[in-house]
Formats: sequence, structure tokens, C-alpha cells
Amino acid sequence: MTTPVLIREAELSDCRGVAQIHVDAWRTAYRQIVDPGYLASLSVERRERMWREAVASGSPRLLVARDGPSMLGWIAYGACRDADATRAQGEVWALYVAPASWSLGVGRALLQEALDRMAASGFATASLWVMSGNARAIRFYRSGGFHVEADSEQEFELGEQRVKEVRMSIILTGAGSATVDGRA
Repeated sequence: MTTPVLIREAELSDCRGVAQIHVDAWRTAYRQIVDPGYLASLSVERRERMWREAVASGSPRLLVARDGPSMLGWIAYGACRDADATRAQGEVWALYVAPASWSLGVGRALLQEALDRMAASGFATASLWVMSGNARAIRFYRSGGFHVEADSEQEFELGEQRVKEVRMSIILTGAGSATVDGRA
């Protein structure tokens, strides 16, 4: 990154920016994967309401990355939601960076902070779900030490389209031990 980034817990006043990045990043990252009609239907207002509820409830945890007044990205994390999860499993629920800030290290900084916080909270592993067709995201997570779990591919319905996703995971052996540049 060329400028220092502040990463902190999200506040209600951040939710509009979180929602805007959520919609913008979806429309950019998934334009070759997801039906254009579905992408066009995404609503910043609906996403803002959803993130306000999350911030108010504390679930999932939400961190934002800011450079002064500009929001650059965010990450949502918490306990793993998978049916087969144990109490020792954390999950990155979502990670999005404003498209103008891609490849500047914002995503790596957010991911590292969330992994450190999960490890400090006692989680032994962290997982996430990524669309199978999102090669950029899969490369990003692999470079951070995540691996695709064998036989984890599943399909879900998104609008009127079926899309595939895979689960990726990483071992957290202690605070700061899982690093996003692939080195422990």
C-alpha cells in the first residue's frame, strides 16, 4: 500500500460505505460469473440495512479499512456457519475491497487482522466460501495460505441461476501465526 490504512471495528456510520463497496465489488468481480440481471438488481439501500443490523447485533464482526475519509474495504468474520462446524472453527463471511483499491494490499491487511482476531479468540481454523469461477479470489486466498478443501464444492441458487462455490480453509495455531503472505 502506498498510504497508511486504518483498520477498525465498523460503526453504524460506516454502513452506507460498506454497502456501496459490497454492491460495486459484486458488480465488478462477478460480471463474468453472475447473471447481469441479478447484478443490476443489487441495492445499496438493502445492503445498508443488512449491515446496520449486523453492526448493531455484533454478528458477524465487521472491520473496515479507511484512508482518512475514504472507505477502502471491509471484512466480516465470526464463528463458522457450516452445519459440520465445531466451536473451534471461524469463518470469513465476506471480504470486499472497493475496485479502485484492488491490488493495493487492502484485502491482505483486512484478512490478516481478521485472522489474528479469530486466533486470539480461540479459533483453531478459519474457512470461507468462494465462487468456483472467481479465479482472482481463489488466487488471493491461496497466496494467503488457504487451501481448497477436497470434495467441498456445492451449488446454490442466486436469483434464477445456479452457481458453484468451494470451501477454503487455513489453520490458525495462535495469534499472528497465520499470515496472509503465505509465510508463518
